[in-house]
Amino acid sequence: MGKLTHFEDGKPRMVDVSDKQATVRAARAEAAVKLTPEAAEALKEGGVGKGDPLMVAQLAGIMAAKKTSDLIPLCHPLPLSKVAVKVSFDEAAARVRIVCEVKTKAETGVEMEALTAASVAALTVYDMLKAASKGLEIEHVRLLYKSGGKSGTWERGA
Repeated sequence: MGKLTHFEDGKPRMVDVSDKQATVRAARAEAAVKLTPEAAEALKEGGVGKGDPLMVAQLAGIMAAKKTSDLIPLCHPLPLSKVAVKVSFDEAAARVRIVCEVKTKAETGVEMEALTAASVAALTVYDMLKAASKGLEIEHVRLLYKSGGKSGTWERGA
């Protein structure tokens, strides 16, 4: 396991990336929201009074990726060149799946931006459907893929 870089002499610090090469970096993350039958029915019927939960979650995920450094301590602000959020409803499984892809050309990676986008999109689905049921569950917030930088490419196994 590599050395944890966000601590120095036991104190938190923002890692100095000024000597690193700016390269193209990408990350993909996912989250899922398990729906109750009531929430699945509300979604199938066109959502709730606040609007379409899937569209609003997509927008929330994009906005969250752009605000990651404001939310996660010690996270570098990055110039994002791409944020794509796909939100889909699997009616048979009563689940909403969220996949977020983020890309930049910078000195550090965008894993946190992709994970933040997936998390906030899932929270938004929960918020918009909680009127139908409080029993929703957010599942599987996880990194699927990252590329670029010194550590290269990593992909979650099937």
